[in-house]
Amino acid sequence: METPELYNYLHETFQYQDGELYYKKSPNFRIVLGQKAGGTNSNGYIIIEIKQKSYKAHRLIFLYHNGYLPEFIDHIDQNKQNNNIENLREVTKSENKYNTKKYKTNTSGYKGVSYHKASKKWAACIRINKKDIWLGLFETRELAYDAYCKSAKENLTIYCLE
Repeated sequence: METPELYNYLHETFQYQDGELYYKKSPNFRIVLGQKAGGTNSNGYIIIEIKQKSYKAHRLIFLYHNGYLPEFIDHIDQNKQNNNIENLREVTKSENKYNTKKYKTNTSGYKGVSYHKASKKWAACIRINKKDIWLGLFETRELAYDAYCKSAKENLTIYCLE
């Protein structure tokens, strides 16, 4: 379905409320009016099927409100289930990668922070435009994370939420 056609279909078929789409017109006999649309996939995204094609709910909600579909849409709070329009924003591919959670192997508990054994201090580093930027050594991991967040807010459109 082309974007203008999908936009019209969304407004004809769904009602948006609090980050969810609800059916206001039944596309088939299995759908009950007022029923919440979609289900969660294995990656944690809410998926809605429209005419035998699956769409991520946050993309449909963005289209529903803005009338266009950008290549990348970011959940500001990093919660894939929070599809409130206020939590969705258009981003570049790079910005989308920046606003990710810390790696599972992270031992500091903070994104961009690691322990520097030689100095026995906490190191902060951030990647901007495919380049690692050293932010320094700090007495505590919290201070290192503060430096990471400050740099992120100055240079990127990301939020520190950990």
